[in-house]
Amino acid sequence: MEMLAAMFNKFGKTYSANEIIFCEYEPGNDFYFIQEGKVRITKTVGKSIKTLDVLETGDIFGEMAILEEAPRSATAVAIDEVKVLNFNRANFDQLMTRNPQLALRVLTLFSTRIYDAKRRLMILLNEDILGKIADVFLMLWEKQYPNTVQKQVVLKTTAEEIANWCGQPPREVQKQLQAWKKMNKLEVKVDEITINNIVDFQRIVNQQKKNKA
Repeated sequence: MEMLAAMFNKFGKTYSANEIIFCEYEPGNDFYFIQEGKVRITKTVGKSIKTLDVLETGDIFGEMAILEEAPRSATAVAIDEVKVLNFNRANFDQLMTRNPQLALRVLTLFSTRIYDAKRRLMILLNEDILGKIADVFLMLWEKQYPNTVQKQVVLKTTAEEIANWCGQPPREVQKQLQAWKKMNKLEVKVDEITINNIVDFQRIVNQQKKNKA
């Protein structure tokens, strides 16, 4: 804790609720490590703005500016008051050499975030809402139940979060969830969704991939 406090004194920034941290397409050479608060990541898809993710304490964002030296691929907005560690290329090099434990954590987060970003972009680019929702189920299953073959799973998520990942109106997602509920494929509670057989949703995604091939 003392180490993080010292780092915040040196690299820390605070953003107010609804404050834009950076915008899509603008140049960037730094990234952020969330200490407190939540950050919404959005992207322009066609004529709409879609939520890619909601990040919390311990998450990083903006890392592609360091890895690819490319313009921002999304917009980051503080949901509430947010405190972050802000690293650019110069002080990131210092982090790597002087604080190997934190550097290892950041690099691990880098690899996870890159995979997650590509996975969520694939979901957003899918034009079929059934396929979108089914693929979100698979994504959450992979994260919450790694290296398991059990068919019935309880996903810690909400219909609203599913809608955010899909980039679809919550009402449309709720409608599809209720249709699957009537077919006995799932049960919906306030903060969790029980999938009776995850293989049913694997089939939906795999069939779409075959149709596109």
